[in-house]
Amino acid sequence: MTDNSLRHVAIIMDGNNRWAKQRGMAGVSGHKVGVERIGDVMAACQELGIEVLTVFAFSSENWRRPPLEVEALMSLFLLYLKNEAKALKKKNVALRVIGNRERFSPSIQKAIATAEEITAGGKTTLVIAADYGGRWDIAQAAQKVTRQVLDGTVAVADITEDLLQSHTCLADLPPLDLLIRTGGEVRISNFLLWQCAYAQLFFSDKLWPDFDGDELKKAATSFHERQRRFGMTGDQIEAGALNA
Repeated sequence: MTDNSLRHVAIIMDGNNRWAKQRGMAGVSGHKVGVERIGDVMAACQELGIEVLTVFAFSSENWRRPPLEVEALMSLFLLYLKNEAKALKKKNVALRVIGNRERFSPSIQKAIATAEEITAGGKTTLVIAADYGGRWDIAQAAQKVTRQVLDGTVAVADITEDLLQSHTCLADLPPLDLLIRTGGEVRISNFLLWQCAYAQLFFSDKLWPDFDGDELKKAATSFHERQRRFGMTGDQIEAGALNA
């Protein structure tokens, strides 16, 4: 019988700008409300026993956005790291940031390291993907394996999916079970490409500032109603369930 437990949820938090525009507000206002939604969804995850929540905060491509918007997003990110670390610690949540940190300011890099240190050991994990891209993740894993080959510690013939997987950003966490995208768009936008191989997908028409804990529970219910086959047939899955 295949595992239908829900341990790891990822969310593409889309729709902040549209939410603000609908209300005649500046785009950054939508992002500010969007930050608050993370807490609501995190609480719902803990209630449901979900171990890991990964959110797409800033993609590798988002640097192309208008400079003022990028600056505002960076300020929000810095404030979140500084203001939320202790609160996450109290809620038994460990914070991790994945992505290429080199392009962030020294103050943000320091705040990331501090927040991760403060929250280390939490039972639940909140992963923030910032300056992250799925292709980047795979490429950096390939670079690490290439160094091992050049060092003579790994033979080319020994390069396997498991070896490459071990160098991706979320390798030590439970496999991704459910990927949610808000905002009505039906694409994954270069997010967790490797990890999405067998994840279930859920697309919500709700703009991210309107997506709360109840909406997360609806997505979880949809997940549990599905049959995960992992390459097998439905009959095989049912037979396995009967045997179990």
